[in-house]
Amino acid sequence: MNSRFSVNTGYIFSSSCIMLLAAATSHAADVQLKGGLGDRLNMMIERHVVAQDVDYITAPFLEKTETKGWWQTEFWGKWMHSAMPYLSYTGNAKLQASVDRGIDRIISSQEENGYIGNYPDALRCGNGWDVWGMKYTLMGLMHYYDFAKAKGGNYAERGTKAINAAKRLCDYVIAELGPNGRRGRELWQTGNWSGYASSSILEPVMWLYKRTGEKTYLDFATYIVKGMEEPEAGPRLVDLALKGISVADRNGYGNTPEKHGGYVMKHNRWKSYEMMSCYQGMIEYYEATGRRDLLEAAIKTSEDIIKEEINVAGGCACSEAWFHGARKQHLPYLRLQETCVTTTWMRLCEKLLATTDDPKWADQIERTFYNAYLAAMKQDGAEFAGYTPLSGNRYHGQHHCYMHTDCCTANGPRGFLCFLRELFTTRGNAATFNFYASSLVSGEMSDGRKIAFDMYSLYPRSNRARIVSHTEDAGIVPLRLRIPGWSANTVVKLNGKAQQGTKAGSYFTIEHEWRLGDIVEVEFDMPVVAHTLDHSVAFTRGPVLLARDSRFADGDMTEPLRKGMIKDGQSMPTFSAVRVPTDDMWMAFSATLPIGSHHANPEGALPTTVFFCDYASAGNEWREGNFYRTWFPVEYGPTE
Repeated sequence: MNSRFSVNTGYIFSSSCIMLLAAATSHAADVQLKGGLGDRLNMMIERHVVAQDVDYITAPFLEKTETKGWWQTEFWGKWMHSAMPYLSYTGNAKLQASVDRGIDRIISSQEENGYIGNYPDALRCGNGWDVWGMKYTLMGLMHYYDFAKAKGGNYAERGTKAINAAKRLCDYVIAELGPNGRRGRELWQTGNWSGYASSSILEPVMWLYKRTGEKTYLDFATYIVKGMEEPEAGPRLVDLALKGISVADRNGYGNTPEKHGGYVMKHNRWKSYEMMSCYQGMIEYYEATGRRDLLEAAIKTSEDIIKEEINVAGGCACSEAWFHGARKQHLPYLRLQETCVTTTWMRLCEKLLATTDDPKWADQIERTFYNAYLAAMKQDGAEFAGYTPLSGNRYHGQHHCYMHTDCCTANGPRGFLCFLRELFTTRGNAATFNFYASSLVSGEMSDGRKIAFDMYSLYPRSNRARIVSHTEDAGIVPLRLRIPGWSANTVVKLNGKAQQGTKAGSYFTIEHEWRLGDIVEVEFDMPVVAHTLDHSVAFTRGPVLLARDSRFADGDMTEPLRKGMIKDGQSMPTFSAVRVPTDDMWMAFSATLPIGSHHANPEGALPTTVFFCDYASAGNEWREGNFYRTWFPVEYGPTE
């Protein structure tokens, strides 16, 4: 089964539907993913999204038995974020029945005052995850509304019920926590992590405003933004960002339990997932109001995350918190790369890419997708790991909230959508390839002209991509190709003729009157490169992190490499692609390296050949005996 996706900057519909919202001028484009990635996607849809028991994840809304302050009410909304687009492109009847039944159960649980959740009144809008749960419920309702409105016919009435339920729920939050709220506390003074979790409801509030045009919701969003930026002990998401305070260093700025009034469970601003969710909402608010400082705060924060937190796998965070992880990634920290953080980082980069058109955000999505994200997804697509360490074992996530699920397994399918939505886009008068994978794509330009291309590629196992035009009679259409920041010398050919002017980290544009059978060939500069950090070394090839895996049975992975024989940024010509030893490895390489201390291997006279695979394949048996490693020790000298 191939999968077809309608791609835009916000939401995904079938190819015949009109896009409702966009961060930039954009028109619907279809992407039919093929090859190995298409197979993995299809397995994930069938064995994870379609297989979800919707009665199980909606039961908490009907039973209303929460007493511990947990987050049982996030799971349905997260599932809907992926279930609706995947339904649009598979037409799966079982999934259709599940989403319809789920929406009926959710709406039937809504109380007279508009509340949808599982908390008793005394605990609502308090120290737990109630507002966070309502955030995801709002998202789920609006994902269904978008689908129903696009589908039309008998679904129009169902869509109206969903958007009305969303409005009543948001009205409830306003009545309880708005400027004159019944609870007598500010919204940012609820929930966890210095107001991050509750404040992130800004994103669906803005979705609701953009769908309804009702000023009440924009006014509420303005109130939320004020709470994000003004209170000294609050989230402080704007001024600390614009001052250049690193995300891991923001905790000590007016942020103490005393100044919070003792309302919050954890008094710090380190929580990565929730912080990034807040910035997504701020970008939505910027789009509606033009408040440029909010976009700048999101950009500066994201740039700091790249510099201070993102590791060689494109992942970040330890125990879900910022910790200057880029400089510590070679060390065995606990609970690295929570999948919720990985997915949310991809979503934030996707939003920034659509808003700014800066290809550096596509570079980030690509690195994270091919490494941290695919590594977290089990081979059969049925489950996502809670954490994916850079060295160690893959393992199952924890069960959360006394339920047989967890936040990461619920969040996981959303990450694939970031890659798909931006693989091929049509914005304004240009078409753009941000990513390279075997796919059949088509789109519509702003003036209605139709275009289509077929891409053949084994990328990133191969460094080549071949794009064949299926376009005729469309006139001159600019086709933009993202040249990755890591590809120093990229060759682009049109019908066999080399094009001039490619530059790493930018878009290369081909202005051409496309005919059926025109061929664009792209060859990337993809050497294996060494990355050194504090007497440790890791290796990447293009966007892919390499790892040694115990299944190769090629010796001691802890044995050091010789000091001074490998430099940071050095190209490693001794790496060669080889046949993979098992069907569940994507790519494999042999490498002759100066392994062994001076005592064991004097003068490096006996170089050793070992094997690497891509990080996403490493440890994918998900068992204790399948160990892998990405950072390797480098021999210390006598004065170090």
